Order: sequence, then structure tokens, then C-alpha cells
Amino acid sequence: MMVVTEQLLDVSEMEPPEPLVLVMEAAEALDPGTWLRMRHRRHPCLLYDNLTQRGFDSLTRSRGGEAVEVFIWRSGDAEAAVGARSAFDAAERHG
Repeated sequence: MMVVTEQLLDVSEMEPPEPLVLVMEAAEALDPGTWLRMRHRRHPCLLYDNLTQRGFDSLTRSRGGEAVEVFIWRSGDAEAAVGARSAFDAAERHG
């Protein structure tokens, strides 16, 4: 049985391009069954195309104001997808 886990990366205090670089490095290093929850102070517009081009899926939620969380996992990693979607749904329910 695979262990499904979350990695948290808070880039909300960083200046561009550091958040994009760190998030992509962290995503590339994800183990099977692991997803990344990134916290940022605004929508990371450049991130989404980079994720798609490198084979990742994501969900984004606003946390009030401009703050966002992006849940990222490798496309095809069913366990990580279920874990990330479950964490996303729980975060949506609890604000």
C-alpha cells in the first residue's frame, strides 16, 4: 500500500522568479503518491503553463483577498490526485 502525503511550500513572502523556480523544483522531486500544496500571496499566472508542459495537474483555491493555494501532482499519479483533491475539498469546506 502506498503512503499518500502532502508537501507544503509557502512562497508568499518571496519575489519573482523565486516562487516559480522553487515550485517547479519541488514538483519535479515529488515521489509517487505525494502532492504539493503551494501557498502564494497572489495567483501565479506563469506557473500553470509550466506545470502542464511538464506533466502536472493542479487545482487552485483562493484563501481570501489575493492569497491562493495551488495543489499540484503528477498527471497519472492516481493516489496523489485523490489525496490532493481530498485536501482541496477539505480546505474549501473549512475556508
